[in-house]
Amino acid sequence: MAAEIFDFDTLTDRRSTYASKWEIGEGELPMWIADMDFKAAPAIRAALQRRLDNGIFGYTEIPDVWYEAYMGWWKTRHHLAIQKESLVFCTGVIPAISTAVRKLTTPAENVLILTPVYNIFYNSILNNGRRVLESQLICEDGAYRIDWADFEEKLADPQTSLMIFCNPHNPVGKIWDKETLQKIGALCEKYGVTVISDEIHCDITDPGKEYVPFASASETCARISVTCIAPTKCFNLAGLQTAAVMVPDPFLRHKMWRGLNTDEVAEPNAFAIDAATAAFNEGGPWLDAMRAYTKKNKDIVRSAVKRDLPQLCITDSEATYLLWIDCGAAIDAAGLKDSRELAAALRKKTGLILSDGCQYGPGGERFLRMNTACPRSVLEDGLARFIRGMSAL
Repeated sequence: MAAEIFDFDTLTDRRSTYASKWEIGEGELPMWIADMDFKAAPAIRAALQRRLDNGIFGYTEIPDVWYEAYMGWWKTRHHLAIQKESLVFCTGVIPAISTAVRKLTTPAENVLILTPVYNIFYNSILNNGRRVLESQLICEDGAYRIDWADFEEKLADPQTSLMIFCNPHNPVGKIWDKETLQKIGALCEKYGVTVISDEIHCDITDPGKEYVPFASASETCARISVTCIAPTKCFNLAGLQTAAVMVPDPFLRHKMWRGLNTDEVAEPNAFAIDAATAAFNEGGPWLDAMRAYTKKNKDIVRSAVKRDLPQLCITDSEATYLLWIDCGAAIDAAGLKDSRELAAALRKKTGLILSDGCQYGPGGERFLRMNTACPRSVLEDGLARFIRGMSAL
């Protein structure tokens, strides 16, 4: 199918739908929370309409077609053969991560993360009485890499029992290569650390780019890991609460299965199965068109910032529809403390809402995160506000 048949330009009013992203003031523009302002793929909406027309929304089983949809998608798209028995349904990636923290660690143990990273990881760790152990990524000339000496030192701490890994990495948009994944797996095995790999952004790569599933990098990586996967981020279905964990090792899988069931997050709602199977079986053309559209959006922002705000630097990235913008020079020039104050000043002056980098941990204090998954008219409005506000500062 040609990308042109999908409409990403029409703005849908979300203010009347209780959308978290749009519960804001009049005249404000949200480019923060990582969901899209695009309607879901036509095939998904058609599947949900068929389910809706049935009119009865009782308890739901997990059928073979659900397993087959995941297995087919990962084999075709990501060259990973997943065994049916490795898959376990769950209501979301974050519920699965929180379950893993509770089931695979004990109170006061360390959970290692690579910062700056998705802020909700902190919630899953701290809310469950565990300790956050941060290994800050090294950023050089707009590109990120792991500080291997620091990483291994923190893995070697006997109190470190779990690592939550983001692949591709949010917010910096990095696709981790196979060699890096293999090294992470080898070091984690050496120190007895289990890896929870959050791969929810895996299908939002720039056209022509592919991510590498952590479990595919080596037998070691597969054996010591729980991979969290879902159609929710790439197909904009977060509110339907449909996801899975993929756990090749049977003993580790049993622990996760028990944990998910104990936490009551292992049963689908009435729409979860239909949405996921339609996404993976029929949503590919829409996804590819969306990737191309958001890549163009990212390019538009990059060009405008380079032209009008040359003191800023946008991080090199190949994944997600998010941009990670180094605003350190502007923060210093304006006499602000950090990106939290910068984001507040931008919102007050222009109504534009961006995510401040402070919430993503060490290394994020001088950055803002911008969500570009929106119609081009919205992007242009947000970009104009951003340039106007930054220039005024």
